[in-house]
Amino acid sequence: MKSRISWFLSMLLIAGTSVNAQDVPQEDQRERPRIGLVLGGGGARGAAHIGVLQELERQRIPIDAIAGTSMGAIVGGLYASGKTPAELEELVNSIDWADAFVDRPKREDLSFRRKQDDLAFPVKLELGVGNGGLQIPKGLIQGQKLQLILREQLLHVASIEDFDDLPTPFRAVASDIESGEIHVMSGGDLALAVRASMSAPGIFSPVVVDGRTLVDGGLVGNVPVEVIRHMDVDIVIAVDVEFPLYPPEQLQSALAITEQMLTILIRKETLRQLSGLGDNDILIRPELGEYASTNFGQIAEVIEPGRDAARSAASRISQLSVSEVEYRSYLASRSGRDNPVETIDFVRVIDESPLSASVLKARLKTKAGDSIDTGKLKEDVDRLYGLNVYEHVGYSLVKDGEKTGVEFRTRPKSWGPHFLKLAVSLEDDFEGSTTFNVAGRLTTTGINALGAEWRNDVQLGTNPRFDSEFYQPLSFDSRYFVAPRVKLEQRNFNAFSDIGTIARYRVSEAELGLDLGRTLGRWGEIRVGALRGRGDASVKVGDPLLPNIDFDRGGVVTRLGIDTLDRAQIPRSGTRANVEWLMSRTGLGADSSFDTFMAAADKVWSWGRDGKNSLQLGMEYATTIGSEDLVQNYFTLGGFLRLSGLGQGEIAGPHTGLARAIYYRELSESSDELFKTPFFMGASLEAGNAWQNRSDMSLDSMIVNGSVFFGVDTFLGDFFLAAGFSERGKSSFFLSFGNRVR
Repeated sequence: MKSRISWFLSMLLIAGTSVNAQDVPQEDQRERPRIGLVLGGGGARGAAHIGVLQELERQRIPIDAIAGTSMGAIVGGLYASGKTPAELEELVNSIDWADAFVDRPKREDLSFRRKQDDLAFPVKLELGVGNGGLQIPKGLIQGQKLQLILREQLLHVASIEDFDDLPTPFRAVASDIESGEIHVMSGGDLALAVRASMSAPGIFSPVVVDGRTLVDGGLVGNVPVEVIRHMDVDIVIAVDVEFPLYPPEQLQSALAITEQMLTILIRKETLRQLSGLGDNDILIRPELGEYASTNFGQIAEVIEPGRDAARSAASRISQLSVSEVEYRSYLASRSGRDNPVETIDFVRVIDESPLSASVLKARLKTKAGDSIDTGKLKEDVDRLYGLNVYEHVGYSLVKDGEKTGVEFRTRPKSWGPHFLKLAVSLEDDFEGSTTFNVAGRLTTTGINALGAEWRNDVQLGTNPRFDSEFYQPLSFDSRYFVAPRVKLEQRNFNAFSDIGTIARYRVSEAELGLDLGRTLGRWGEIRVGALRGRGDASVKVGDPLLPNIDFDRGGVVTRLGIDTLDRAQIPRSGTRANVEWLMSRTGLGADSSFDTFMAAADKVWSWGRDGKNSLQLGMEYATTIGSEDLVQNYFTLGGFLRLSGLGQGEIAGPHTGLARAIYYRELSESSDELFKTPFFMGASLEAGNAWQNRSDMSLDSMIVNGSVFFGVDTFLGDFFLAAGFSERGKSSFFLSFGNRVR
């Protein structure tokens, strides 16, 4: 009897288990059609794809395969990796698109030496010099920061090499720039494939994948319907976000006509692809009007039109809907993301430049045994990229047998290793005093395994000069260095007395030096060096009875530089300071023994919800100890923001002091993050003077000046139009362009 009862209970348990296994209604066990989603390219307009995905999710439409081009590849690749539509919306809202499309490292990530380049040569374009002459980068944007964003967001599927093994099978479409043919990526590095798909020619540099040079897939398949057909789907949902053709009244310029031509060429292939849609397929075209493809500043605004367009097709889309139970099962299958290993077994650097890998490893904070930290990995990449000799620096998780490590891979600039930066500086007070200089800096990098550089500056114009320095690090971490240098220069300054300016001198000087230095992280540098030089100061304007002067220099100089500014010319935060002590001694070849001391410092703060209000406080002090009559050592004041009511270099002496406060606000409100040009307006209050004797220095004798100005941060440097005023009734107007730092 007990045996029968046990048998009966066992049958009930088995039956119950069978019921649980088949609790999905019979109608949900039917064979549903496989649905493929095609996401087209369109720049910022492609954010509408997120809205479409959100509506498809709301209507419980499972997606079995995705093919995407350009921005469609970004959205599609992230969704295919297991990201939800809600996560995608949060991501596009959190990205600083203005920064993502700027290749230049954040200034805080630059080495101090590169900050010096940025300060002296603010022109953003860097040229290469080689056997073939001048070379330029292959794109305005190398995509360094965007690639890092994609790498971080897709790290959870980094071990998946076959895109069919992703939570949702995926294809990225690019154009082979050499053959002109479509290239469909179905495996490999997902982050790199997505980056290649959106490499708009001329804007983004091409990407090399499997030996092919790839650019934006929009050229050959902007809405890749044929690609999704090969992914074994039954029904296609295609989303087209291409920019519309301009009406006749807007075709009034060569630029508009050129844009129309490109749109027509792309549109022709798109229409051919869309003609392959069948009666059961669905085409969604969000109403985006003339929303610009470069308008990433307002990218979130196009998500809602994507939802609206999908809702408009609800009558057809709803026929593909599955039950809640089946859709939950679909979502569960997508949520099983691969998790990378907890710790790193090894760290490897693959570098194609002459530098030793040890030079790069010395800059990495990530070590074997560390847990995987994407923030720390990004900081390491930024630290290497901040050397500013690489076109691209990235990282990836790699396998070596049973061990998993991080591989940092660098690609030297294709236009290097000789880099040329140009600068133009102009300052005109509209009263006949004009300073104009054209300068170039040629830097040869990677001379040896320790990272030696040879830097040569040539400047022509009002203040001609030539500087050459060979910079040789003494260790892999580049902490200590030696730097032999030579300098030739000419400059003007005014000699004055109580009655005003009495003469204008022209100083010509040649100098040799040898410095031993130590870098202070990325924020500073200290040097101690010996120098030897000769020069003369001749009267160019003034009493011809005033003597011309020949002089010899010789001594020891100590220099300390600090720079944490976020921008070189119009900063919003940070500090810059320079201190120099020169000990001139007859025993080292100088005409006389004396000391000069110079110090300058600026501190900048910004505030407000948008951070566009900035205040800069600064001071300068220079003095001569042991001699006050050597005109070749005089320090000058006068000019924009250095006593703005006076002409440039209008006053000079062996002792000078200056204090200033500068307020400025950014006025620009551009939503076009790719071509944004910041505008500024501000005012300054300055007080300072030059004194012949140190005993004359006092607050009462300082001259109060001020200015109001309008500025533009241009591709070639900063442009300022300013009016300066002095308490003595003098006023000046300045047109300043290029480098203002002295």
